[in-house]
Amino acid sequence: MKAEVVLTVSESKRLIAKGIVALRFIQEKLQEGIIVLPSGSTNAYIYEELMGVEIDKRAYLSGRTFPAKDRPSWNVEMMPDLVLVNGEPNPDLDRFSALAEIKTGDVYIKGANALNYEAGVAGISIGNPTGGTVGGAIGPIYGKKLRFLIPIGLEKEVPFDIIETAALVASEDEQLGSVLSLWPVFGEIFTEIEALGLLFGVDAVPTAAGGLAGAEGGLRLVLLGEADDVHDAVEFVESIQGEPPLR
Repeated sequence: MKAEVVLTVSESKRLIAKGIVALRFIQEKLQEGIIVLPSGSTNAYIYEELMGVEIDKRAYLSGRTFPAKDRPSWNVEMMPDLVLVNGEPNPDLDRFSALAEIKTGDVYIKGANALNYEAGVAGISIGNPTGGTVGGAIGPIYGKKLRFLIPIGLEKEVPFDIIETAALVASEDEQLGSVLSLWPVFGEIFTEIEALGLLFGVDAVPTAAGGLAGAEGGLRLVLLGEADDVHDAVEFVESIQGEPPLR
């Protein structure tokens, strides 16, 4: 059976968050282990799903892209990083200090800004000259063999090779204004495709993207699978449709 669904960006973030929390190794680490969840827009949704609370997601953002001529002025106090130790928040740890405590197999969750889905490569925009979150964490992530989980919506798929683009951006050409660096990263990519597959056992095939009136950046997906699974997936998608945009 097949069915078609439409997800806005915020609905996709909610779907991805619910899929992340359902991962077996996340459930295991909630019992014993460490999960590090630095701030980020998708991570704000994951925060809510992990903790079972609603937060002001504007207070849990890091790097962000706003309209150039209509930037919002949000007066919110930023929230501290969520670091879970055996399922309980540890307020003494953050995205960096937790790296001294974290062990092989523990989980570091970091969103990204660009995606080459087929290649399994994500790209993170970097404005901090020291590399920001990824600059401070990538050594221990790989050196300690952590599970590096990258939740990212398919709206961030880009048509050019991220590794080649990173080199282009880093070239010594004359620069006008600010140009963010791009850091290619490799980890466990988790999109709407993985979330729907994990939660309902269906294949999700993107067939169109973009839209109007709040569906800008949205995604049209065809779901394929057994009839009961497709019905369940559609019912679930309908339950999260209407997720308000992050404004």
